[in-house]
Amino acid sequence: MAHTEAFYLPQDQGARSCILHSPGGTASSGAIVYVHPFAEEMNKTRRMAAMQARALSAAGWTVLQIDLYGCGDSDGDFADAGWDLWLHDITEAADWLQRRSGMVPALWGLRAGCLLVSQVARQMAVPPDLLLWQPVFSGRQYLQQILRLKLAGRLFEKDSPAPSDTEALRQQFRRGEPVEVAGYLLAPALALGLDASELQPPPGSARVAWMHVVDTGGAELSPAVQGRVEAWRREGAKVAARAVAGPAFWQTQEITECPALVDGTVAALAEWTA
Repeated sequence: MAHTEAFYLPQDQGARSCILHSPGGTASSGAIVYVHPFAEEMNKTRRMAAMQARALSAAGWTVLQIDLYGCGDSDGDFADAGWDLWLHDITEAADWLQRRSGMVPALWGLRAGCLLVSQVARQMAVPPDLLLWQPVFSGRQYLQQILRLKLAGRLFEKDSPAPSDTEALRQQFRRGEPVEVAGYLLAPALALGLDASELQPPPGSARVAWMHVVDTGGAELSPAVQGRVEAWRREGAKVAARAVAGPAFWQTQEITECPALVDGTVAALAEWTA
């Protein structure tokens, strides 16, 4: 019977809140570290991440969910988080799970979490397999969207100065000044690291399971995703991409589930052990 354990993993600047999902029995399909998305998307997706972790555990996988520094129940404040610190968190979590399981863990990212895992994967001695859920392609474009929220919010702030542009906000980061967006204070160390990040394929012979959610019954990959997948394949990456129909649960107003994504992910990873 599968087992779930909550604990704190000691790391730099405090401890990180973790949940370990262990499969029942002696057989194991592999190990996986889950990396959550950015800011409010993390809160929107907790239920789906937990559903998927339990489903993978039932299928024989050992899954570690970690709250990065300043997120969830981990130590620290979000305002003090940095991109390099988050990369370190993930590396340490992967090392811990490898010692625990005896296997090089795959890295599973959701949205901006995919930017983090793709960067960590290129730093590990043995390139890990990747599970990508609705990945963000460009940290710069993603930060641009976040900063536009800040500018839009200023329109409705009675005593706020006139809206500037996103480059002016980036200049604040370069001057070492944080920027508050939608209730989250973004430190320069976090914003500039995100700004410089790009989604990259894993090196070597690592495999990629790419899951794409669409809100239409046809469940086909978007042209942008298909183009990126084909480009990775031309570079030698072993990418298997699937589209499933469902809601954009990372951004819906209410907490939403996408059962087709859970089932599709279990099926995709079953191909790794076939």
